Amino acid sequence: MQFNQIHEELFTIRDWIRFTVSRFEEAGLFFGHGTDNAYDEAVWLVMRALHLPMDTLENFLDASLTLSERKHLTHLIERRITERVPTAYLLREAWLRGFKFYVDERVIVPRSFIAELLDDGLQPWIDYPEMVESAADICTGSGCLGILLANAFPDAQIDVVDISPDALAVCNINIANYGLQYRINAVQSDMFSALQGRTYDLIISNPPYVDAPSMAELPVEYRNEPQIALGSGADGLDHTHTLLTQAASYLNQGGILVVEIGHNRDVLMDAYPEVPFTWLEVAAGDQFVFLVTREQLMAAGLNG
Repeated sequence: MQFNQIHEELFTIRDWIRFTVSRFEEAGLFFGHGTDNAYDEAVWLVMRALHLPMDTLENFLDASLTLSERKHLTHLIERRITERVPTAYLLREAWLRGFKFYVDERVIVPRSFIAELLDDGLQPWIDYPEMVESAADICTGSGCLGILLANAFPDAQIDVVDISPDALAVCNINIANYGLQYRINAVQSDMFSALQGRTYDLIISNPPYVDAPSMAELPVEYRNEPQIALGSGADGLDHTHTLLTQAASYLNQGGILVVEIGHNRDVLMDAYPEVPFTWLEVAAGDQFVFLVTREQLMAAGLNG
């Protein structure tokens, strides 16, 4: 498809959204980085590229765009279609549970069922937010879950941990944007390796969990993300094995481990029949996130 003259033919936001939806549908794009359909993706791209709040669409539908704005939209739409770049990267923003995060190609686009569980502070497994004085987010990426931890547990000091210095650079941007430098500490570490001597009331993790067969079949949009943040060995559980076998040493008495594992529930339960996993209910079901206590890990012989 030729995009060269599009900016000379479309003038209003209504024109651009209609055009973008049509082209996205025609191109057969894959959605899953903040939206799940062509219309929502088009509205997000057009409105935010113009620095307009999403909830003001009706007010601006028939607003005419400047030539520079039309050229800018042409460029973004072309990249979304021809390169399959996720819209979050094009806009340098992603949203999770109403929180806005800076993102670029150094981190995966924020998405996690754990974010949903933090809305109510992991109740009823944590009775009161003030009970959590220390927490860690392992494999933090953009730092999004660490920031949601800080919101859910206002008395907690939080370590956000990632092996990638590039990811931590993005993470620190988000920490600064929310003014949380005094509560959130970014740590470069391969899982727990740089955390010796530290213990926490709560550890969460949305680690890489895509298995090898699925990695080979990922849509191009996902291939534009850092692959180190997606794949986790043949069965998708390499990082989860590390969490389960080492977390007890980094949890305080009564401490809790919460981990997202994608579609690997059956494989995980086969690998750890002695662990009494609690599977947490989210909008998509109870297959994706487990909770286990320090004492349960130790009783199962997983004591680091």
